[in-house]
Amino acid sequence: MTNYDRIDRIAALPREELQALLTSHNGSELEHLFAKARAAREHAYGKAVFLRGLIEFSSYCKNDCYYCGLRCGNQHAERFRLREDEILDCCRLGYSLGIRTFVLQSGEDPYFDDARMVPIVQAIRREFPDCAITLSLGERSRESYQALYDAGANRYLLRHETANPEHYAKLHPANMRLENRLCCLQSLREIGFQVGCGFMVGSPGQSIECLLDDLAFLAEFRPEMVGIGPFLPHSATPFAQMPPGTMEQTLLLLAVTRLLLPNALLPATTALGSAHPQGREKALLAGANVIMPNLSPAGARKQYALYDGKAGTDADIADVFRGLTDCVERAGYEIAVSRGDPPSNHSL
Repeated sequence: MTNYDRIDRIAALPREELQALLTSHNGSELEHLFAKARAAREHAYGKAVFLRGLIEFSSYCKNDCYYCGLRCGNQHAERFRLREDEILDCCRLGYSLGIRTFVLQSGEDPYFDDARMVPIVQAIRREFPDCAITLSLGERSRESYQALYDAGANRYLLRHETANPEHYAKLHPANMRLENRLCCLQSLREIGFQVGCGFMVGSPGQSIECLLDDLAFLAEFRPEMVGIGPFLPHSATPFAQMPPGTMEQTLLLLAVTRLLLPNALLPATTALGSAHPQGREKALLAGANVIMPNLSPAGARKQYALYDGKAGTDADIADVFRGLTDCVERAGYEIAVSRGDPPSNHSL
């Protein structure tokens, strides 16, 4: 079987054939893959690219993940928390720019328990009834997820990072378990959230078997959203000297994911934009259909340092927005003023 055949039949490929595609390909085969991925996303979404206004509201985290600059063991990290009124100001700015989904993201900060988070979600829901509210707060109890859903949140992002248990143990301390992460994702699905997961490409210890496990998990779980970005090291982590993931492999896996999950929402991630000046544009040409401009205040953007060299930390938000608009147009797409729900979830 040739790679052209594999690409055309990707959803039905056995594991060994998918491995052959991931490990051996040339330029023309990649272009064929990217063209197929673009056709799949355009069949589901047309030329629309959806904006998600990212609001990073706390850089405190109780976890000590080995790859993350927010890890609690990083004594040099500058920590911050936004107040509810500051979060709402970010939403107002985003709404004025045409954004109809707000993504509230933080480290796993115990300060933002349900007593604090539920009123924030309710306030956003009251002021912006036509918008989707996405949360990315990490692992919480099922009861907490239910309370946030009842308060008006629609979507939840919880990257699984890797679907291989041995690899997961290499990236996290012993008190963190892949089993719990997957249970959280299942609870979110059962409650009714649109669920997002995802993984890093090129993270330390990642093998081709790990990537095949990730793709198998995505094909089985079928999340509404998948975040795929390259591993980028942070200087204050145990992985500071590890090589970053490559844009090329990230684009390959992004396109494969689009073909496996044609209706998924796939962001052109900030990490890709940080790895390469044209990273986000290339992601759109490989099947992505979401961009997440950062609405956080400038100081917060700089302090929310998951990895070194994060793009857009010093830029004016209006300038960033214009740059992203130009990026979308160069790729041949158009920004939609829309919540951007996946086709199977218009009612959420």
